Amino acid sequence: MTRAPDSRARVAADGVRLAFGTLTVLPVRPGRVDRATVAIAMGIAPLVGAILGAILAGILSGLTAAGAPHPVAAGLTVAAAALLTRGLHLDGLADTVDALGSYRRGTEALAVMKRPDIGPFGVAAVVLAVLIQAAALAVLPPAAVVAGWAAGRLAVPVACRYGIPAARSEGLGAMVAGTVPLPAAASSTAAVALAAAWALPGRPWQGPAAVLAALLVAALVVGHCVRRFGGITGDIIGAAVEAATTSALVVLTLG
Repeated sequence: MTRAPDSRARVAADGVRLAFGTLTVLPVRPGRVDRATVAIAMGIAPLVGAILGAILAGILSGLTAAGAPHPVAAGLTVAAAALLTRGLHLDGLADTVDALGSYRRGTEALAVMKRPDIGPFGVAAVVLAVLIQAAALAVLPPAAVVAGWAAGRLAVPVACRYGIPAARSEGLGAMVAGTVPLPAAASSTAAVALAAAWALPGRPWQGPAAVLAALLVAALVVGHCVRRFGGITGDIIGAAVEAATTSALVVLTLG
């Protein structure tokens, strides 16, 4: 049965609210939450990332204009990124790496992931990610910051695409797993890659290369975690986002 135009508009609006309410610190009421709205929310994650990147680029530029040394401005900007996302993705990175480092599989590994504490593997992963991101921001122009954060959020539709199961029967992973159609994920990737061509003046290839790197790293992280844990969780999505963002920023600094 075909949805009425006003119904489709409401679903789209609910999906946008859900995206910003889930992926940012904004206190947005999601409205209706079902497979249709979740598909939209996860599919537009790169757009949310681009908006976050624009805010961070403004913070970075403002701090630099105020006289802050580049490393200090970059470090504060990475801290702002964590605040704007409630540290959600960094927490996912820590929990996922701890579970992977336990060398356990299935439910035993998921139990490690669900622990409230952070082990040495998780601490090391978060510290390295934050340090690399800050070092990259210290040398990148504002447009590249936007491209990096948009590219990193491509990990969300990659993790939530059709065919990827949930590792648990409850939680964020169960809600979002398998919701994003492959054409939607491909369209998001193409749009981010095209926009990223303007990230670095005089090097139109480097932005799309960074997007490709983010996509490959996200796919590798998700694929490995699905094999180890039997599916995705919210933590795995967060880990993929941080890994993809860091990879994109590294490629943007090359040359």
